[in-house]
Amino acid sequence: MLSESEIVFRLVCSALLGGLVGFEREMHSQPAGLRTHVILAIGSTIAMVLSINLAIKFHTVATNGDPERIAAQVISGIGFLGAGAIFRYGSGVKGLTTAASLWTTAIIGLAIGAGDLPLGIAATGLVLFVLVGLDIFEKRFLQGSSTRIVYIKGHDRPWFIREIKDLLTRFGISIKSVSFSKDMQNNLIEIESISKILLEQDMDKMIAEFSKIEGITSFKIN
Repeated sequence: MLSESEIVFRLVCSALLGGLVGFEREMHSQPAGLRTHVILAIGSTIAMVLSINLAIKFHTVATNGDPERIAAQVISGIGFLGAGAIFRYGSGVKGLTTAASLWTTAIIGLAIGAGDLPLGIAATGLVLFVLVGLDIFEKRFLQGSSTRIVYIKGHDRPWFIREIKDLLTRFGISIKSVSFSKDMQNNLIEIESISKILLEQDMDKMIAEFSKIEGITSFKIN
């Protein structure tokens, strides 16, 4: 069986590696951040270590013991955490990358629990490269824009939405999805859209132009 010191070492390594991925997600204000990734990595490591120790402990009684069984359940069962990190905005979704990082972090924890430290470290390095390095590459060379949520409130009138859409187009803002809600009694309309906004966009000019549209009472970009 694995010694207590070896188990503690694997748990600490798993927590550190999971923490690196979780810290990156925390910096991007994702729903599953530092603590979630650390706990997930530790839990999956415990599952792997327990599975190995049980197979060794009862090998004389259960000769067909398989240390991979608990690990398989961890991989299949982690989906509920990933689903909790995904949010729907209109017809679009947000959080798929975080869901993928949770699933991969669980497998990293299993690798550490199995004693394959080089594999766990290499996998963590690759995950961080994808999350940080490719994110910078996409923003600089591929997109030149970021996905933001645009909130607009105002008094509805003829051509109100059309004027807003035309102004968004003029500023090069690409609408990915949009949802509306309207207070019929007070004739107030709320618009929420997920949009691609240029990173070099002049926000002061945009706000000034939107303030000229008759009826707008609130304009916010998150």
